[in-house]
Amino acid sequence: MSQLPARPDLDQLRHQARELYRAALAGDADALRRVRRVSGNVGLSAAQLAIAREYGFASWPQLKAEVERRRAQAVTDVGENEGLAREDQADEKPATVAEPGPAAVPPLKSWKEMREWAASLLLTRTGQDVTFWNQRVAAAGLGDEQALRAWLDSQGVTGYGQALLVWEQFGYPDFLTSEAEELIASQYADRPQLRPVLDAVLAALPSVGPATVQARKTFVSLVTPRRTFAVVQAATKSRVDLGLRLDQENPGGRLLPARDLGAATIRIPLTRPEDVDAEVLGWLRRAYRQNAAPPSPRRPPRRPAPVIGQLTVVIDGFDLPGLTCAPEPGGQVHQNIYVALVGPSKTGMRGQDRPALVIPGSPGLATEPVPGDAPSARWEVPVTVRRDNDGLDFGGPFVRGDRTDRHLGLAWGDVPGDGTLRLFRGAKLRLVDIDPRLVDEALRPQHRLVARIRLTDPRGNPVCARVHPPALTWSAEPTDPQPG
Repeated sequence: MSQLPARPDLDQLRHQARELYRAALAGDADALRRVRRVSGNVGLSAAQLAIAREYGFASWPQLKAEVERRRAQAVTDVGENEGLAREDQADEKPATVAEPGPAAVPPLKSWKEMREWAASLLLTRTGQDVTFWNQRVAAAGLGDEQALRAWLDSQGVTGYGQALLVWEQFGYPDFLTSEAEELIASQYADRPQLRPVLDAVLAALPSVGPATVQARKTFVSLVTPRRTFAVVQAATKSRVDLGLRLDQENPGGRLLPARDLGAATIRIPLTRPEDVDAEVLGWLRRAYRQNAAPPSPRRPPRRPAPVIGQLTVVIDGFDLPGLTCAPEPGGQVHQNIYVALVGPSKTGMRGQDRPALVIPGSPGLATEPVPGDAPSARWEVPVTVRRDNDGLDFGGPFVRGDRTDRHLGLAWGDVPGDGTLRLFRGAKLRLVDIDPRLVDEALRPQHRLVARIRLTDPRGNPVCARVHPPALTWSAEPTDPQPG
């Protein structure tokens, strides 16, 4: 049995486990023997267990705990010895203040810690624990994930709390039941030269703020005490994308649009550790601040601005994805998908002869649904335009969001044939982003505002979230001439 050093290094032990794992994967007989002595599977967690057992510990967590205990004891001993030395030397020369060492990189959160953290958020935000909500979910008798998510939305359960209850009902994903180091090793297995880029981002975190590092199947999430503020993904064999959640920031310079990158709205491509420079650190801190602060309090209701006209908005969609898609790697395959304009409730739709489907758990309807394999999609809606000292504002039965986020919404969902659209994705066409001069032009007689939108993202999946140019363009155009 190996003897643990007096001052063990956890990074070195992790390195030993990774080397053992890689050797076993390569078919090395001795490595396979060591791993299979403790587990029937060849994985990083099995290699860690083998290392722990060889040092006389029952598990990897026990080995880690002992390493951390010895490290803490060593710091205490050094402090005590330095204190005695300073007492002895107090009469000889003035004491000097030691420079503080670098802050430690936040540890990777295990799946058990992530579950406990999500459970605590659920209790804090709803006042009820996981057991209570599991009982309510069972009583609701919801048969699929989309229906459960929609029902939880209607109960005010969102974010990590909602994800936890979905996992409780339909099973935990692989990324939660795997060790964090194993997930990251898999992400960089075929591109080891990029792992130092991730390490450079993680090394910068202590100067950003208290953060949690969560490993997923294809990326690493960086989380404030409130929510995810950044993700790191090995996007190609030569590039890592640092995705940042900056809702009000538009692409420009080093900031590129983020697509299918978790909660990120923009991304910064990185190819080497040196790319994590002062500018990147500044953006990282900005994303942290925006997502660590509590939401802004609701402003008191304001009087509507004066109406300046009625606008006709036409949405022309092209490049539909087809009837089947699987947006999440290894996730659910969606069948018979449709896209629809998000409309008002049944009450709000009175007097409008438009076909619509019910969205379970949502008051709005999926209006004028179009199959995903259609050659194109088209919707036409009325929008009321107002103007005051703060600029333009928009209203109408199809306009959604508060004044800072007025938009038209598209809903993607499975249509099982029972009169419902089981929502799994949504897209925003933000009216507040349109140049006011273009709106004024479209308000002229015999004119309209036209939105042309590509309905698939670069991976061929349904477009989602806030849609940016070039996937979305706005123009003011004359109306079609009336037949004479």
